[in-house]
Amino acid sequence: MRNHFLQLLIWAVLFTSISCSTSVMKQEEYNSPISIIPEPVSLEQGKGALIINENTKLLFANEDEEAKKIAKSFSDQFSLASGITLSIEESAEGNVEGGILFSVNENLDVPAEGYELIVDDKGISIVGKDNAGLFYGMQTLKQLLPPAIESTEKVEGEKWLVPLVSIQDYPRYKWRGLHLDVSRHFSSVDFVKEYIDNMAMHKLNTFHWHLTDDQGWRIEIKKYPKLTEIGAYRDETLVGHAGSTEFDGKRYGGFYTQEEIKEVVAYAKERHITVVPEIELPGHATAAVASYPEVGVTGNRPKVVTEWGVFLDIYGVEDETFEFLQNVLVEVMELFPSKYIHIGGDEAWKDQWKASSKVQEKIKELGLKDEHELQSWFITRIEKFVNSKGRQIIGWDEILEGGLAPNAAVMSWRGEEGGIAAAKEKHYVVMTPGGYVYFDHYQGDPKFEPLQISGYTTLEKVYSYDPTPEVLSEEEKKYILGAQANVWSEYLPTSEMIEYVVFPRVAALSEVLWTPLDNKDWEAFRKKIPNQLKRYEYRGINYAKSIYYVTYDIEDKDGTEKLVVTLKNQFGLSNMYYTTDGSEPTKESSLYEGPLYLDEGTTLKAVVIQDEEPMAKVTEITVEKPKEEEK
Repeated sequence: MRNHFLQLLIWAVLFTSISCSTSVMKQEEYNSPISIIPEPVSLEQGKGALIINENTKLLFANEDEEAKKIAKSFSDQFSLASGITLSIEESAEGNVEGGILFSVNENLDVPAEGYELIVDDKGISIVGKDNAGLFYGMQTLKQLLPPAIESTEKVEGEKWLVPLVSIQDYPRYKWRGLHLDVSRHFSSVDFVKEYIDNMAMHKLNTFHWHLTDDQGWRIEIKKYPKLTEIGAYRDETLVGHAGSTEFDGKRYGGFYTQEEIKEVVAYAKERHITVVPEIELPGHATAAVASYPEVGVTGNRPKVVTEWGVFLDIYGVEDETFEFLQNVLVEVMELFPSKYIHIGGDEAWKDQWKASSKVQEKIKELGLKDEHELQSWFITRIEKFVNSKGRQIIGWDEILEGGLAPNAAVMSWRGEEGGIAAAKEKHYVVMTPGGYVYFDHYQGDPKFEPLQISGYTTLEKVYSYDPTPEVLSEEEKKYILGAQANVWSEYLPTSEMIEYVVFPRVAALSEVLWTPLDNKDWEAFRKKIPNQLKRYEYRGINYAKSIYYVTYDIEDKDGTEKLVVTLKNQFGLSNMYYTTDGSEPTKESSLYEGPLYLDEGTTLKAVVIQDEEPMAKVTEITVEKPKEEEK
């Protein structure tokens, strides 16, 4: 009896020394599926889990200040969600010691930005190939924890379990981007920071900041104060789609001071995100020309544009205009340390160039064929200046027209053709085709969605995209840097609307850009989405529920007196419940099992219900015969 007691005592001491912060859980105590987005390169799950509690220590190795920062970032979030403050200590020998060890090993056998995460009975170890890799490993650790880890308030009654796993992971592409247009509608510094935080959650690393356009100039340039005094504000804003004649009558605008820009760039850097600024040229120049008419073609001062579309004002081609643009770019490059400076280059209507005798003389003087070649000359001149400052330019695929500047990278938005052509010419490419990754397109049936520009880009369509075209040779494929999604803000006047179009489609984008092609699996990804949406809820993100909306088709079939109504949803879920008596559908209502035969005028309500909860708002329709063109 005494020996048995002694054995138990020894076991207890050993267990405490191993875990001092963590408890090994038996397998039956951890039954939740692992849900990591983007899907890692390699994941092996063991039996059981560890629990993070008030005794858990966060450790960093070898006086590594960056590892200490990343450990603190995890500690800060864990404290918000759990109410527990974890101690952060240096581990002299880089041992896990029953805690969570954050370290960097440049000899780790993974590519740049990769990491290894091991959770076993000794504790938790995250090793990054570099600082970015360690940061992404920390993001994965958060995804191994319950969704409540994302909460900004203490969550009561949560067990902070981490399953035993061995993960080796690294990204597929170098450029994993998300764009934001702040010209059409301005976003606050606080929201831009939240946007960056949410990018980091998805292991994205490039924030493309669209700062100038016809409807507003959003960056302070000290040499040219009128750019923000005049160019940052418009008299009013169009209500509805382009072509509408209704305006709101309210002055609108805003801009970022240089100090605010520095603050955002530093904030992004801490999250291993590069901010790439975009200064549009030679087109989309109305706000600049409204501020300084002498840099345009006509000499007239236009108004900052109040509606949506593409407009005629374009930069002139005189030396004075290039002096202006170079001075602007000098200040921009002082604020943004990014390798690439985006110079736009898209949708530059040439009407003013064609009508200007000075511009036509310039074309003859330079021995150029037409205005397309003049744009190429214009871009090349800007490129030489940017290159002289140690930077590279990137522009929309129109910069291919008339000949591509020698060192320019191309952002291919009008399909993939521009990107393919650029890669074949050995220029670097970022794919961003409108049909797959324009997040201002509808993501669900327009009958149920807020106003968007056009298009139809569902979560599944985003997920299906592969940025590397098969038509390229293996050598040419090396020029595909990656891809990004674009968020044009004509119809996104609020931060809530921006979030609505971005989430959850950005989750699909993250897996497109990070996960090896062979590891991508739509069905597996689809099953991870409910967990991801819970994380968004804890983060306070206004995500779209379009994937769960019940949509319908109505047919007036010959030979029947009733109308045939078919219900569906993007995820193909069978748990759709409906009523025809005007009451709200619940799980006690009729389960949809096939086409419904209903009288004209019937009120039909339907919703997807999962775990007793409606997954989206109720679809309500009055059943009517379809119009002739809808049949």
